[in-house]
Amino acid sequence: MRQARNILFVMFDQLRWDYLSCYGHPTLKTPHIDRLAARGVRFTRAYVQAPLCGPSRMSTYTGRYVHSHGASWNATPLKVGEQTMGDHLRRAGMDCWLVGKTHMAADAEGMARLGLEPDSVIGARVAECGFDVFERDDGMRAVGPDGPLKEPGGTAYDAYLAARGYPGDNPWHDHANSGVDAAGNVLSGWFMQNAGEAANIEEPDSETPYLTRRGMEFIEGRGEAPWLCHLSYIKPHWPYIVPAPYNDMYGPGDVLPPNRSAAEYDNAHPVLKAFMTTPVGQAFARDDVREAVIPAYMGLIKQCDDQMGLLFDWLEKTGRMEDTMIVLTSDHGDFLGDHWMGEKTFFQDAAVKVPLIIYDPSPEADATRGTTCDELVEAIDLAPTFVDVAGGTVPEHVLEGHSLLPLLHGAGGWERDRVICEYDFAATPLADRLGLSVREAVMFMVADTRWKLIHCEGDFPPLLFDLENDPDELVDLGRDPAHAEVVAQMYAKLHAWTRRVAQRTTRTEEQLVELRKTLRRRGVVLGVYDENDVPLDLTVAYRDRKAPDRRG
Repeated sequence: MRQARNILFVMFDQLRWDYLSCYGHPTLKTPHIDRLAARGVRFTRAYVQAPLCGPSRMSTYTGRYVHSHGASWNATPLKVGEQTMGDHLRRAGMDCWLVGKTHMAADAEGMARLGLEPDSVIGARVAECGFDVFERDDGMRAVGPDGPLKEPGGTAYDAYLAARGYPGDNPWHDHANSGVDAAGNVLSGWFMQNAGEAANIEEPDSETPYLTRRGMEFIEGRGEAPWLCHLSYIKPHWPYIVPAPYNDMYGPGDVLPPNRSAAEYDNAHPVLKAFMTTPVGQAFARDDVREAVIPAYMGLIKQCDDQMGLLFDWLEKTGRMEDTMIVLTSDHGDFLGDHWMGEKTFFQDAAVKVPLIIYDPSPEADATRGTTCDELVEAIDLAPTFVDVAGGTVPEHVLEGHSLLPLLHGAGGWERDRVICEYDFAATPLADRLGLSVREAVMFMVADTRWKLIHCEGDFPPLLFDLENDPDELVDLGRDPAHAEVVAQMYAKLHAWTRRVAQRTTRTEEQLVELRKTLRRRGVVLGVYDENDVPLDLTVAYRDRKAPDRRG
């Protein structure tokens, strides 16, 4: 019988939810990802917990909000005591492996304090976000005047490129992420004017096909033990450049008009205006930048979709589609000039709503195949879902999300009435521009199916969007007195979230309920005046006892 005993957890980096044809893009066709959606459930309201790679991924891997795990910006170490999906799954008898990117930074100080050696099995798992590593590659072999950006992994890909005859000390940049002119000059992918160039690499050697093959090699080598494989792609994250034939599949005619308005810019909340006027925001306000970048971004996604076709065909051929749950999502989106911004790092849906497609081969999921689910779901729901698939008990005192299996199996009963997203920009120049301290440079989003409220620390007014009547999120109602009651209602949801018990992770809820009655049964009988005021069995150890009088 078909049954999900393994999990293939596919994550793309910076893939917008609406840049797939199954989510409605009019010109970018992604038939292979659409094919997965036709066999599973496509979620229409899936939100990440941070609009930035590192904290978003740490929430996904821990099943906990950023406020709980504390790794609130890129390269901020995840505390050594935080459990991840790898820890939970191994207890349930499922291995947990990585092929690709995590953006995890190890808590080296915490590991040293506890005597955890990085080259030990436990130490390596703690340092690698709970995964056993088949191959880690965070990409981004950038080099500046102060030296290289030391993103983890990537050495295996460097060695692969060298063995394939790509010369130089940085083939990631010179070949995989740059073009070349007739004179052999490198046309760096860091400069967006080069986005239309074909990357100076044979297409099968570029990052996305390489990681697909590595994922297949991992799966092929697995035995009978259940496994989760986190196949985590680097693209379509910038640099926006892609090898032929994908570099010229799309042109300016395929670029959708930006979702923005002059009134939105002129009347922007002061914090939003600061994000709009960053260098990347000013760049994407230009039509020539969008017309250069977006066709390359679409080409990167088309390459990703073609690789999904190869992967799914291989899984079918090898029989793995019969026993493997497939989860496909992204860590955040990309503004691409919408709302006068580039990159991510704010809370409109272009950045914080993500594609989420789940295929469950189990017969229990037959009733929902090819359907969409409009419930509010969060990235932190994946970890408890995986524990549920592995047959484990979901530790609800640790994992703050909820298993999606009831939705996948058509059971209903989903009760979430809000989603939460957080952004800590204390490490960015924007904090100085806004005159904010490290403690103040933080924002929170709370949204339901109708309203989205954004709270900015630093005595700023809130932002409020009516998602029903203004789905493009162009009109901020946060300072409108007519919406004061709605603002108060949304703040009540945010405040209820902040009051949750999130750090009580060393006792289960069942243990706490048991403790309500066990202390008395262990002899603690506070408040008792007469021994006959309580049941005999609670005080039997204190009755009829003899002791010599030693009072002098």
